[in-house]
Amino acid sequence: MKKNLFTATFLILILAVSCSTQKETPMATNPIIFADVPDIAIVRVGDTYYMSSTTMHMSPGLPIMRSNDLVNWELVSYAYDVLIDNEMMRLENGQESYGFGSWASSMRFHDGVYYVSTFAATSGKTHIYTTTDIENGEWNEISFEPDLHDHTLFFDDDGRIYMIYACGELRLVELEPDLSGVIPGSEIVVIEDASRIAGEHIGLCAEGSQLLKHEGMYYLFNIVWPVNDIRTVLVHRADNIAGPYEGRVVLKDRGIAQGSLIDTPEGDWYAYMFRDYGAVGRIPYLMPVDWVDGWPVLGIAGKVPDTLDIPAGDGGISGIVASDEFNREPGDEKLPLVWQWNHNPDHRFWSLSDRPGYLRLTTGRVDANVLQARNTLTQRTFGPQSSAQTRIDIGNMNNGDCAGLIALQRDYGFVGVRKENDEYYLVLELAENNNPQELERVLLNQNHIYLRIDCDFNDMVDLAYFYYSLDGNEWIRIGKPLQMVYTLIHHFMGYRFGLFNYATETAGGYVDFDFFRVNDEIINPY
Repeated sequence: MKKNLFTATFLILILAVSCSTQKETPMATNPIIFADVPDIAIVRVGDTYYMSSTTMHMSPGLPIMRSNDLVNWELVSYAYDVLIDNEMMRLENGQESYGFGSWASSMRFHDGVYYVSTFAATSGKTHIYTTTDIENGEWNEISFEPDLHDHTLFFDDDGRIYMIYACGELRLVELEPDLSGVIPGSEIVVIEDASRIAGEHIGLCAEGSQLLKHEGMYYLFNIVWPVNDIRTVLVHRADNIAGPYEGRVVLKDRGIAQGSLIDTPEGDWYAYMFRDYGAVGRIPYLMPVDWVDGWPVLGIAGKVPDTLDIPAGDGGISGIVASDEFNREPGDEKLPLVWQWNHNPDHRFWSLSDRPGYLRLTTGRVDANVLQARNTLTQRTFGPQSSAQTRIDIGNMNNGDCAGLIALQRDYGFVGVRKENDEYYLVLELAENNNPQELERVLLNQNHIYLRIDCDFNDMVDLAYFYYSLDGNEWIRIGKPLQMVYTLIHHFMGYRFGLFNYATETAGGYVDFDFFRVNDEIINPY
């Protein structure tokens, strides 16, 4: 009897511990990445997921991320180093590609080959990148005219290859078997007015096409934005890729929209979308999906849940942003994948070897302002709050040079150093309402300075605070905070931290950045 009582008590304790352990397992939450990772497309190969996204005018571009659980992602590749080499992407003669570059990509895995396609007004072309080794291999490019807006690349079961594209009036074209272009005469309109099912008054017509095939039916996902309303997800379905299609609204929640579906090896389905979240950018969300009467039902009771039924894992965005001490060992990559250049870099004027342990940025030409400066090195900001700091050696600047740390968008803000008349000045420059103004300056009497920017994205307050330090310990706030603003037309990208150096008088000066350190703690500004 005592033995049975002991056994029963032991089993109860085991169950209690087990239940307690299960309750303590943290679950993933939305957004799955609190940073600018928009226009996502996902494929699953075995038990591994790969995701592409938009980074527009950045170089390298078209980032590829990997995950084993749909919530923890890390950068593994870029589809291209340079989208196109022209004046816009070189920031020459007053030209720039802010808000352009490559837009929403489509991603496929077919017969052992990975395909990522995009389009760009900057080049006027549709670009398709292919590789057999998505994490370590070389990417090959195929491009053709015209640039097919927000297209979805699709390999059908009969071996034919299609793209559906455009806005509102959605069109289908068949591609040549070698993907070299559109088969002449193949273009048809598959949905005359895809926006109609969302209402009569449409601000942004149905676009962002992503096509999938499930149990013999074609499902076309689009985003639409009715006037005085929020971004809305549409699905049209047909039993033939050419139609006719019938459609319905499948999600209308906080503007979370644009994406498609992905299944797990276990047979579960999820939808992936993004949400406009102010100055931090467009941030990705994940939601469960059920199939009911041949239609996908997104979310729970029509809403995107804040908590997912997936363990959180490591969480955070450590695979997307990272600190860098600029120390390199033989065999190390020069720049980890978290870094991207603002437009195409000029590789002659940056170095990690001229002074080991430092990033050297040398001016190669004269520029009018920081937005025209070449070789600005960037990483994403992230929410709900993020901070970046650096130490910069300034002793080799020329008169007229300006270097420092920037919160980069059209309405930018930077804390940095200007050299004028052989004197060094710490400066704060803000470009609120696209109107750059130097708001404060402090005379410096040393050849190095510590710089810091804190970004507060909580509840879309979107404020950036600027600091400097003479010794790296005591931080002094300079000037007023920047009211960060996400601009759709001009930059179309969440704010980025950036390291920059540009000349206004004579090229050839340089600065050395000792480190770039990023974290999620900010100084209480109040």
